[in-house]
Amino acid sequence: MRLIRGLHNLRAQDRGCVATIGNFDGVHLGHRAVFRRLLQRGQALGLPATVITFEPQPMEYFQPDAAPARLTRLREKLAAIRADGIHRVMLLEFGPRLAAMPADAFIEQLLVQGLGVRFLLVGDDFRFGRNRGGDFRLLQAAGAQRGFEVENLHTITHGEERISSTRVREALARGELDQARHLLGRHYAMRGRVAHGDKRGRSIGFPTANLPLHRRVSPLSGVYAVTVRDLDGSRLPAARPAAWAEPWPALWPAVANVGHRPTVDGRDTRLEVHLLDFDGDLYGAHLEVAFRLKLRAEQRFASFEALKTQIARDAAAARAYLGIG
Repeated sequence: MRLIRGLHNLRAQDRGCVATIGNFDGVHLGHRAVFRRLLQRGQALGLPATVITFEPQPMEYFQPDAAPARLTRLREKLAAIRADGIHRVMLLEFGPRLAAMPADAFIEQLLVQGLGVRFLLVGDDFRFGRNRGGDFRLLQAAGAQRGFEVENLHTITHGEERISSTRVREALARGELDQARHLLGRHYAMRGRVAHGDKRGRSIGFPTANLPLHRRVSPLSGVYAVTVRDLDGSRLPAARPAAWAEPWPALWPAVANVGHRPTVDGRDTRLEVHLLDFDGDLYGAHLEVAFRLKLRAEQRFASFEALKTQIARDAAAARAYLGIG
């Protein structure tokens, strides 16, 4: 997949494509249905499929303190888009220049002159350009004049409700991981490289891999039974724990905490993962942590000893849920 960072990095060979525009936070089943439709039209026209997205997301630029929790960091989103077979991503920096661009300039500079779009897939409530002056009808009129087709995204539902990033966030906030999985088409997961932490867990027999969240707000918090995948493929042993019943040897059973660590007066939000029956060095490893069951909310304990006792209970609960002795 080719990543194009800004209009100034467009090449002549990037002209001529089918495209869609959006935040695509979480890359849920609704987004993936859009990608399938885009790939179908691209195949019919003999053109590559291009996803146009923004960093930061527009809401994070206009109202950073009110912006919703990110489901996916940029790297996670790009990995998910790549996995769905998209050929190119046009990544636009959302800042003062893009926010001030009139809608007709957005169409001309990006869609017509920049990408040479032949087919565009957007929602009928899509708004763009300065003061949100552009809409679906403007795109249709421009397409009729400039030679590109515009198609409306049909609502993708789960049951009787629309699949959306908002619904995924709400499910995660409530600890309803199965509901989030149904909306995403996979377990909700976070990725990151293991960094040095306070090493308090090691002192009480529960060493943790610390993954920076790189998010202003986390979409979930608490203690979870999780599985861990080594994205580099070299840091976790190929052999799984003897009693590990999962059919995927590449996944490692673990228990994780997402939060501020109130018992030790933590201030930043962290993802800390204790890999069950693992003893090794993971600093610098690129891991994916998939959340399988919420065990409890984060809480403050009266003493470090009480915290240690609860962590042992959490580890036992994770073992029971994940099916290891």
